[in-house]
Order: sequence, then structure tokens, then C-alpha cells
Amino acid sequence: MIPNPTPDEGRLLLINKPYRWTSFDVVNKLRYKLKIKKIGHAGTLDPLATGLLIICTGKLTKKIDEYQAQEKEYTGHFVIGQTTPSYDLETEVSAPVDVSSISDEKILSAATKFVGTIQQIPPLYSAIKVDGKRAYTLARSGSDLELKPREVTVSVFEITSIQKPMINFRIVCSKGTYIRSLSRDFGNELGVGAHLASLCRTRIGDFKLTDAKSLEEID
Repeated sequence: MIPNPTPDEGRLLLINKPYRWTSFDVVNKLRYKLKIKKIGHAGTLDPLATGLLIICTGKLTKKIDEYQAQEKEYTGHFVIGQTTPSYDLETEVSAPVDVSSISDEKILSAATKFVGTIQQIPPLYSAIKVDGKRAYTLARSGSDLELKPREVTVSVFEITSIQKPMINFRIVCSKGTYIRSLSRDFGNELGVGAHLASLCRTRIGDFKLTDAKSLEEID
């Protein structure tokens, strides 16, 4: 929690978002717990992701876009050889394919293909709005949906360990980058598919997860 000069100026809270909580769940919990009406978050985390969530209250809500635009850092792991419609564990995992022929060198080389400014197609199971409706709502209803690619920047795509089919990573990227889409594209590059099995946001700009508090610690 970052101290502020006066209560009227609002508060900036660094929260370690729990697994399976939505970002809105966290906002609503704090709104009720702190009895604050003006509150919001700077950068959505998927329910299956954990890690740093910036919460702003009062006048600091005007800075949400500024915080949201800052560089993000994530750690987690992909599982190669299996895919899902949502590119993570929200949907059913396909039967595994043999990945024994995928060398460590090929895995390391594949990661380099996604460093820099790239075109990325967001997941169908995402909060992006299409004709006024969330993409995930349309995807779950079986609608024929096609999202347009977006330009994003991946500054770092580091493979931190390889224990096939599990590939651990650290990624530093711009606002709007979907790590789930990176898992899909990474798996396609390897020719065996992949999905995101875990994700933790460790940094937003200069704000770090190591400085964040749990919801129980906020009062």
C-alpha cells in the first residue's frame, strides 16, 4: 500500500490477486470492506491468473489509464502438445501429442520469434467487445467470431526452465499483450500446440508484486 498525504487524494493499493478471483471481484470486495464508492483497477487479470493488481480509489482513479499503460512482467508455464479453445485451463484440454522430438534448442529458438513488435490475435475467450458484446460471451454461445490482430511489443521472452511438456517462462510486454495468445502462437511455432497452464503478474511499471498485500491484509 502506497501512503498518501491526505485521504481526499485517494489511495493506491497493490493487491496480490487470488486464484479464480476476477479483477472485478477484488474491486467489489475492497469497495465493501473499505466502504469506498470511487474505486477501480488498472489492468485486468484473468480469473486463473494471480499476481499484481493495482487498485485506485478517490482522485487516484483518474490515473488508472496511466498505470494501465505501463510495461508488464509475467512468469508462468506453458504445456506443449495440448491445446484448449481458450488457450488456458478455463476450457477442456485436448488429448496430448508426442513432444519427445521437440528439442530444447527448438523451444529456445521459438521464443525468439516473438520478441519485438508483433501482430497478435486476441483470444476468443476475452473481454474484448465485439458489436457491444464481450468476445467470451459470443464464443461460449458458439458464434462464428473472428478478432482482428493487434500490434503489441514483447521486450523479453525468456525460457527459464524446460521440463517437457512444461515450459517455464518470464515475459515482459506492453499493454494489451495476451499471454494466452503467446502460448497459442508459441505452440503453433513448435508444431505441436500449447496452452497456458499458470500465470502470475510480477510487475507493472515500477510497481512490484513483492510490495503487494493480500486482501486480508488491507483494512
